[in-house]
Amino acid sequence: LQGPGGREDPHAWPLLAYLLTCCIYPLASSCAHTFSTMSTRARHICYFFDYAALSMYSLGSALAYSAYIFPAEWVNSTFHHCYVPIAVFNTVVSTSLSCYSRFLEVEQPRFSKASRTLAFVYPYLFDSIPLFYRFYQCAAEGCTEAAILVHYKHTVFAFLTCFIFASHLPERLAPGHFDYIGHSHQVFHVCGIISTHFQMEAIMMDMAERHDRLLPTSLLPSSLQTLGSMGICMAVSLAVIGLCSMSLRFMPEP
Repeated sequence: LQGPGGREDPHAWPLLAYLLTCCIYPLASSCAHTFSTMSTRARHICYFFDYAALSMYSLGSALAYSAYIFPAEWVNSTFHHCYVPIAVFNTVVSTSLSCYSRFLEVEQPRFSKASRTLAFVYPYLFDSIPLFYRFYQCAAEGCTEAAILVHYKHTVFAFLTCFIFASHLPERLAPGHFDYIGHSHQVFHVCGIISTHFQMEAIMMDMAERHDRLLPTSLLPSSLQTLGSMGICMAVSLAVIGLCSMSLRFMPEP
C-alpha cells in the first residue's frame, strides 16, 4: 500500500489480496503443526485448514499475476478475462481434492499422496502460464526486464519445493537420521517460503516497472471484485472443511 500511487491506487488491490494470502498460508501451516497432535480428529481438521490456505495462496498469486505480470500481447484477451475465474474454480477443486485425499491415506496411501500433490501442482502450473510465456519470450528474443531473473529464482525454488515434498529426500536414504533436523518436510517449508519471497519481490518489481503499461483503470478489477473472489473461495473452502470434518467419523482408523 506504500507503492506507486499509494492506497488509493486501484492497481494496489490485487497486491493487497496476494499479500494477505502470503500471510494466511504460513499461519495456517504453523497452526496445523502446532495443534495436530491433540487428537486424530484434530490432526485431520488442522490440515484441512492448511490445504485450504494453500489453495487461497494460489488464488492470490493468480490475482497478482493477472494484474502485473501478464505479457503485453495477452492483456485484455479472452484468456486474460477467463484467467481469474478459472483460478477461482481451481482453488475450490484444489481444496476439495486435497481434503478428500486424507480419507484415502489408510487404504490407498500412494494414491492419497499423488492426489494431494496434484491438487497443488495443477493450480500452480495454471497460474504460471503467463509467466512461462514470458520466459519463452526472453529465451527466444532476449529481454532486459530485471524482474525476470527474480521470477526464475521463484520458479526454481517452487519446483524444488514440489520435488522435496514428493520424493521424501533425504530421510528415505537414511531412515531415522533426519527425524529432528534436515527432514524433507522442514526443507519443504523453507524452500516454499524462499520461493514466496522471490515471487513477492518479482511481483512488486513488475508492478513498479510496468505501472504505466498496466491495465487501464476502467478494466482493472475493483476492490470488491478482488476481495470478493477471495471471499467466495473462502466461503466454499469453509463449507468443504465443514463437510469433511463431519465425514471424519466414517474414516477408517490407522
